[in-house]
Amino acid sequence: MTVPETLLDTPLAGLHRELGGRMVPFAGYAMPVQYPAGIMAEHQHCRAAAALFDVSHMGQAELLGEGAAAALERVSPADVQGLKPGRQRYGLLLNDAGGIVDDFMVANLGDRLFLVVNASRKHIDLPLIESALPAGVRLNPLPDRALLAIQGPGVAAIIPSAMRFMDAALMTIAGIEVLASRSGYTGEDGYELSVPAERAEALARALLAMPGVMPAGLGARDSLRLEAGLCLYGNDLDEATSPVEANLTWSIGKRRRMAWDFPGADRVRAELDNGPARLRVGIRPEGRQPARAGTEVQQGGADVGVVTSGGFGPSVNGPVAMGYVARPAAADGTELTLMVRGKPLAARTAPLPFHPHRYAR
Repeated sequence: MTVPETLLDTPLAGLHRELGGRMVPFAGYAMPVQYPAGIMAEHQHCRAAAALFDVSHMGQAELLGEGAAAALERVSPADVQGLKPGRQRYGLLLNDAGGIVDDFMVANLGDRLFLVVNASRKHIDLPLIESALPAGVRLNPLPDRALLAIQGPGVAAIIPSAMRFMDAALMTIAGIEVLASRSGYTGEDGYELSVPAERAEALARALLAMPGVMPAGLGARDSLRLEAGLCLYGNDLDEATSPVEANLTWSIGKRRRMAWDFPGADRVRAELDNGPARLRVGIRPEGRQPARAGTEVQQGGADVGVVTSGGFGPSVNGPVAMGYVARPAAADGTELTLMVRGKPLAARTAPLPFHPHRYAR
């Protein structure tokens, strides 16, 4: 595929091409969708050993100044003030209607908060956060940093650490200082490593030289996160969808549920009290035919929802999907019909994740 010149490159663009990465447009960047081994091999290798992903297209920023945590809570229902130093948390940015503007990660580094937001939303997220800041608190975007994710059960042996899932700390790997969080987007153990852009290639080469590490692209990243039941913004989350509908109410802090002092709180509270009209669920199609995003979901001939993410799950050896269905159809095991290319395909709702999480707890 020819990549238009208008796309941005990450600091690892040269390495991707050297490794035979097939580059595609994604969120304004030229990104590797796969390498010569192929998506299936990359996926399975991540589940069995360790895979290295370039996620430098994501938005990184730091929030500095007294009251930074309270300021971030003005646009999110997460309990940021309760986040202890050295810990990271998943959160949502909400609009006044209770819709999800984006999902993000926030780490408390003691003297500042460190944020990672989605590549496709960073141009919206950062101004939104900045609009909520009082005097003395400032947002500092970090476009000069790259982000690498090394994921899989083999990571613990090649990067020994006492860190546990959702810890965040400075770490030195191959003589390069990185900001590491023990987290990821695959359901596996691993780290996300923030590093100065000029050291990114040296770090990537050092990691790829470690035993059992292979590069992986966007294709494997998507199938891994889908098996893990993790949302992709723009597919499973958008500005019309609430945290309750998305089954992400666990990301709303208990203290925040008592104060109801976040954007869209009225809608969230009403849906928690009365139940939402629809819910995000796992879906298992019968047979081997995947159901892709946009597939209509029916029950008894009536439309009850839509698939938002779908594909083949290599680790479960079958098709898997997520989508939104009317609440009466959301119980595990509910029989559904998926309209795939105009033909009915039998399916059932299924518990998430499809593949168990194996975080270092």
